[in-house]
Amino acid sequence: MNKLVYLFSAGLRGRLTAMRPRLYRLAYAWCHDGHLADDLTQEALARAIDRAGQIKDEAAFEGWLFAILNNCWRDYLRRCKDCVDIEDIDEAVFAHDATPERLYASRQASNRVRIAIAHLPVGQRQVLTLVDIEECSYAEVATVLDIPVGTVMSRLSRARQTLKAQLIEDAPARVVQLTRRSR
Repeated sequence: MNKLVYLFSAGLRGRLTAMRPRLYRLAYAWCHDGHLADDLTQEALARAIDRAGQIKDEAAFEGWLFAILNNCWRDYLRRCKDCVDIEDIDEAVFAHDATPERLYASRQASNRVRIAIAHLPVGQRQVLTLVDIEECSYAEVATVLDIPVGTVMSRLSRARQTLKAQLIEDAPARVVQLTRRSR
């Protein structure tokens, strides 16, 4: 009965509704497919509702939801492991239909960052998005991804170094010159 009371409480519904955009943003950062991100988010929310009785510490609610989303993502990767053609993934992830109207300077920079993040290995991508975009602590990320804190730190360091190198390499020549002059 206690689970049912909590399950249908406005508190849980409100918290899940408030977390949906963050879950979607995180799922999208991991998979780079809007429809898949929406499916992963829905699945994570459904699992959270089914397992609402498991949450013991209200302070760990966000981490608990992120862990559920991570499990949904892992399940998806396992299901698709044998049937995904890597060339199809490359076209889906890196192809974009930018028009001249959309290519403002901020949009270009944003696209370069997204593409550079997409090139990162999945583990580094997950850690980077959880720490730098979702602002989770290292301990929270370690719990969500079920890895040691030291692994979180090393993956984050490698991801940031790779991302920086990739962005400098892909930056327009004028920006690179300005960056080098300011050092």
